[in-house]
Amino acid sequence: MTGAAAPSRSTLWAVLLLAVLPLVFGYNWVVMKRVLDHVGPFEFAALRFILGAAVLFAVLAARRQPLALPHPGPVILVGLFQYTANIGLVLWALRGGPIGRAALLNYAMPLWVVLMAWPLLKERPTRPQWMALGAASMGITLLFVSRGIQGRTHAALLALLSGICWACATVLSKHLLSRLKMDPLLLTAWQMLAGGLVLAAVALLFPGRPTQWAAPYFIFALAWEVLPATAMAWFLWNVLLKRVDASVAGIVVLSAPLVGILSAAIELREIPRGLEALGMVLIVLSLVFVGPLAVRQVRSS
Repeated sequence: MTGAAAPSRSTLWAVLLLAVLPLVFGYNWVVMKRVLDHVGPFEFAALRFILGAAVLFAVLAARRQPLALPHPGPVILVGLFQYTANIGLVLWALRGGPIGRAALLNYAMPLWVVLMAWPLLKERPTRPQWMALGAASMGITLLFVSRGIQGRTHAALLALLSGICWACATVLSKHLLSRLKMDPLLLTAWQMLAGGLVLAAVALLFPGRPTQWAAPYFIFALAWEVLPATAMAWFLWNVLLKRVDASVAGIVVLSAPLVGILSAAIELREIPRGLEALGMVLIVLSLVFVGPLAVRQVRSS
C-alpha cells in the first residue's frame, strides 16, 4: 500500500507542477507589461521579490524550520542570476517592446540549459529531449520572425540576455538542490531576498516613473506578483528542479510563452496569425515529447 501511495503522490506533484507553472508564468507577462504604466521596472521587481521573500520566511518560521543559510555564496549568486538579472532585464525589455517577442526570447532559456547542463551536471540529452528542443526552437524562430522587428532593438537584446541568465540560475539551482541537499523553500526565500535587495539598489541608482500606489491595477498586480507569481511559482520551480533533470524542467515551461501570447491576445488584443500559429503548434508538439518524460522522472523527496 505504501509503495503504491508514493508513486501516486509523485504523479500528483508532477501534474501540479506541469499544469500550474506554465499558467502562472504565462499570464504573468500580461501583468508585468500592464503594471509598468504605474511603476518603474526595477522598483516593481524589487517590491515583488522582497515581499515574496518575506512571505516565504514567514512560512518557514511557522513550520519551525531553520532560517540559517548553509551555502551563502552559491545561493546569492543564483539569486542574482534568477531574480536580479533575469526578471530585471525582462521588465526593462517589456518597457520597450511587445510581450510576444520578450516572452519568446526569455523562454529560449531551455536551449542554453541543455548546453550548460551537459558538461556541468553530466545530464546528457536524450533523444526525446533533442526532438523537443528541435521542435521548440523552430516554433520560437517562427514566432519571433512573424513579429518582425517591432519595438526597439535593445529590448530584444535585453530579453535574450534575461533567458541566458535564467539558464545559468537553473543549472546552479539544480546543483544546490541535488548535490548540496538544500531545502527548496529555504533556497527560494534567500534567493529572492538577495535578488530583491540588489534590485532595490538598482532602482535607487536608476529610478523609473513615480509609483502610483493607489492605482487599482497596481494594487492587484503587486498582490498577484507577491503571492501566486513569486512566492508560490518560484518555490514550485525549485521543487521541479529537484525532481527532474534541469534540461527537462527548462523545456517543460516552454508552454508559458504560449499562455502569455494567448493572454495578450485576449486582454491586449495581440492576435496571433500565420507563422505565429504554426510556431505555437510546434511548441505544443515539443511538450508532447517532454511532458510524459518529466512525469516518469519525478521522484518522491
